[in-house]
Amino acid sequence: MPSASDDRARRRPLRILLAAAVIALSACGSDDESEYVERPVEELYNLAMDDLTRGNAQLAAKGFDEVERQHPYSIWARRAQVMGAYAYYLDNQYDEAILAAQRFIQLHPGNPDVPYAQYLVATCYYEQIADVGRDQKMTQRALEALQEIVERYPESPYARDARLKLDLAHDHLAGKEMAIGRYYLQRGQYTAAINRFRTVIEKFQTTTHVPEALHRLTEAYVALGVKEEAQATAAVLGHNFPGSEWYQDSYALLTGEDLRPRTGGGSWISRLWNSVF
Repeated sequence: MPSASDDRARRRPLRILLAAAVIALSACGSDDESEYVERPVEELYNLAMDDLTRGNAQLAAKGFDEVERQHPYSIWARRAQVMGAYAYYLDNQYDEAILAAQRFIQLHPGNPDVPYAQYLVATCYYEQIADVGRDQKMTQRALEALQEIVERYPESPYARDARLKLDLAHDHLAGKEMAIGRYYLQRGQYTAAINRFRTVIEKFQTTTHVPEALHRLTEAYVALGVKEEAQATAAVLGHNFPGSEWYQDSYALLTGEDLRPRTGGGSWISRLWNSVF
């Protein structure tokens, strides 16, 4: 999972809109002391902004909601919807943040802040990604939301960070497949293990788990006595990761069986190698 420094870095783009909003509102303050129910929209909004800048995100979120409740058709209400979603995010109320951001997107699809709102949705999912030993529903949702940013808003300031998060989310899913594959391998369920490792090779080829997946495939094929597949898999591993410890382990495993890495035309890994690697 991302480190504390990564967490600060990934949250930095989210502060762009906040800073801009503070600057834009600097000349819009109001000194009216009206009753709570009848407060002017500028006062409500600025009170919520004050709470946000003081670090009281929970109270700020309620304040932004109040802006929309009292003045639903004002330009301030549209701003409050986005800032309310951001305040919920800062308060780690991810479900509320997602709902608020998605509602803004649905109500104002042409608004220039829609890419930001979509990025906020994706980030809320991304920060809830669980360890590989648990259900990966949030990882899949994060992937879908991040992919939408890359495809629909490629020139937005959030696209680059979305691409980085996509890579990390893919790596996480590959790690899940590896964990299950190792479980099957250790219990001698070689066919089930092979299916998991093949998924890593075929669907997550750019992740850090590929070298180990190739080695584990070699192990499983050797255990099953499928020599040609074992040799071809080790050959692909040696060609793409010649200095890795995984190749050294695969080479030692094959030579212990009086075999050598070599490609074979009938192997699925050889066909994939020729078309992709």
